[in-house]
Formats: sequence, structure tokens, C-alpha cells
Amino acid sequence: MDKPAGALDEVFQALADPTRRAILDRLAQGAASVGELAAPFDMALTSFMKHLKILERAGWIATRKSGRVRTCAIVTDRFADVGAWVYGHRALWENRQG
Repeated sequence: MDKPAGALDEVFQALADPTRRAILDRLAQGAASVGELAAPFDMALTSFMKHLKILERAGWIATRKSGRVRTCAIVTDRFADVGAWVYGHRALWENRQG
């Protein structure tokens, strides 16, 4: 919870898009190349790369390049950040419902 507000904003903003959530769902199964990740989506590769850049900037994924292949992997630290924020606000939300 001690992340700067801007960093947490990026983390949640990255999750706001269904394409980016689908990418994270796929990466939960293991690392994948950009081509593998892009295959199910009907969009230009340049548009798809923008989604990957948003996820990487927010800390959801890490990429590495080997030759001509760029591979992406999920970074699980972000889940802890989101969980901590939700848990920290849970009591407030539950008290308002009562």
C-alpha cells in the first residue's frame, strides 16, 4: 500500500482493458512470444505492442529479447500490490454496507 498513487493508478489502468487482461490470463500459463500472444487478437501488431508496453510500464509483465524473438512473462508482484490495496480498503467498504 505504500506505492506512490501514480504507480498504483498505472497498475489498475493496465487492468482496465479486456485485451490486457486476456494477455495476463495467457501469461499465467507461462511465458510466451509476442507472436504467440498476438495471434488470438484481430489487430495490427503495432496496436498489440501498445498493450504490451502499457503492461510492461505498469510492471505486470517483463520482456526479454533473444535474437529476433521477444518473450513476455508475467510479474506476480503486481498481484500483491492490488491485493494489498483491496485488503486495505475492505473494512471501509464492509462498514458502509452495514
